[in-house]
Amino acid sequence: MPAFFSAAKEKCGNWSKAVSGFEPRMVVRATLFASVAALAICYWQSDSLPEPADLDPSLFAPPLQTATSQAPFFRKAGDITYKVIPLFEYDLYGLVVSEHDSHAFTDWTHKASYDNLNVIDLCVVWADDARSGVYRSMNFSSGNFTCNFQADDRETYARFDIYQISNNHLLIELPYLARRLRGVHVGDEVHFHGYLAEYEHDHGYHFHRGTSTTRFDTGNGACETVYVTDVQILNSHGMRWRIGGWLAGLCLVASVIAWLRLPAKLIR
Repeated sequence: MPAFFSAAKEKCGNWSKAVSGFEPRMVVRATLFASVAALAICYWQSDSLPEPADLDPSLFAPPLQTATSQAPFFRKAGDITYKVIPLFEYDLYGLVVSEHDSHAFTDWTHKASYDNLNVIDLCVVWADDARSGVYRSMNFSSGNFTCNFQADDRETYARFDIYQISNNHLLIELPYLARRLRGVHVGDEVHFHGYLAEYEHDHGYHFHRGTSTTRFDTGNGACETVYVTDVQILNSHGMRWRIGGWLAGLCLVASVIAWLRLPAKLIR
């Protein structure tokens, strides 16, 4: 037999042995570990901040605050009626760098004050802070009423304009707007419109919260309280990572089920 056919026959024989030695347990184990790794990577990247070149140019303008003739009005959230007192009309385009769900399990202060109207807080940057990309070298976090930021070195902090970041307490009555805002994630570009407003209630005691009306204040009372009439998510840069995370999670569940359904391996 020619050497060519002998070599071909030998290779086919080795392939047949490999197939016959196929071990489902190894494949399931490898898939399980790969799913865990992919889930961890997607979770880590899902809230990553985009490059400034990927931002909508509308974020490079400051918020627009104008006079309003809107009279105070009443809104109900849960079983509590709130009086909303508009001070200015407000329009903002920004990049979300941190967020806080006011109805989160850890937020007892909103529960204690019967504040159902403040659904979520969004900390956003705009203008030169967005254009320069300095936010990618900063660390941001949110508390119950605060947005905190820090830099690893003085040079980065010096580049960051503390008057081009704001923590926005967003008041929402309409369920569809609340769902839309709860779908906002760190790294999203958002546009919201409404009123800088004070609000209050007399449920058990007199509750009142005000708002900042300037972008040039800091510390306690510097947050904007905004009654939202419209909100848009312009870009959701972490969406592909969140989708990847869901797929990795499904693969992980399928791998665990497959592992449990494998026949027991006898140890001799």
